[in-house]
Amino acid sequence: MNTTELEATVRAMTARGKGLLAADESSGTIKKRFDSIGLESTETNRRDYRQMLFTTDGLEQAISGVILYDETLRQSTDDGRTLAGILQAKGIVPGIKVDKGTLAMAPGSAEKLTEGFDGLAKRYEEYYQLGARFAKWRAVYSITDHLPSTRNMLLNAQGLARYAAITQQSGLVPIVEPEVLMDGAHTIERCEEVTTAVLNAVFDALAAEGVALELMVLKPNMVISGKECAVQASARQVAEATVRCFRRTVPAAVPGIMFLSGGQGDVQATENLDAINRLSAHHPWTFSFSYGRALQAPSLKAWGGKKDNIAAGQKALQKRALLNGAACRGEYEGKLEQAA
Repeated sequence: MNTTELEATVRAMTARGKGLLAADESSGTIKKRFDSIGLESTETNRRDYRQMLFTTDGLEQAISGVILYDETLRQSTDDGRTLAGILQAKGIVPGIKVDKGTLAMAPGSAEKLTEGFDGLAKRYEEYYQLGARFAKWRAVYSITDHLPSTRNMLLNAQGLARYAAITQQSGLVPIVEPEVLMDGAHTIERCEEVTTAVLNAVFDALAAEGVALELMVLKPNMVISGKECAVQASARQVAEATVRCFRRTVPAAVPGIMFLSGGQGDVQATENLDAINRLSAHHPWTFSFSYGRALQAPSLKAWGGKKDNIAAGQKALQKRALLNGAACRGEYEGKLEQAA
């Protein structure tokens, strides 16, 4: 394990005022996004979309790294440059999603486990040569009055820890992503209870696997009300519950906490991140973002799959990236949404 290189990657990823662009949508997910603008999901269209995003002028001002899908890591632009190479030229670190999605924990179970260990170490050899310097693995947890079960939390935690250990041994920084889903009518209090239990299980497993906490990044959910909850927590309440939960569960050795948006609206995700950073001036971690839809949605809509709209799509992405960069510093203001 090249500790020096991993330390440099972590420093770059967690640079103040910057976050990650999650552009690792699976073929199925990107098809749904393209359906929303009436665009066929072909390899060329997917390449053109990612090329539009990654060639945005000044993207590096607020984006430190980009999570890529296997297909994207292998693609090149019209002029022959690899998409990963474009990012590297901007000082943006390319990363790679390595899990293979989820499957039911047992037949008929609503709980999920993540798969993708087959050939993982071998895949890392190729991914490193293609330019990837960090990886991501996601585990998902559903909330009900009785879920997630203790067994589900244990098995997902063990999977995340095994992945993180293999990743570090292969010379890449692991992003550990335990996502407590927003789906449901649960309260913010129930989300805090479940997120606390999930994170405790995850860090117990990481310790058991000997994962170097200084050489990883955590990508968790915020502590937030379920989508169907009758009472939606304010940004201040989200910040208070999230910071309290993390102070109780996340070791100070972890350098960065980069939140997933998890179905929040683009403005909501920015407001909540800003509230967290305003509330927590004294904490051991960098609080930042690793957003997919919350960064991309305005850009996708503005682009619409048309070459004539590339500049509009890039302008929309740059705006959201800069607003979230401001939120990382606790300097976001709603009036900035109306700025050109």
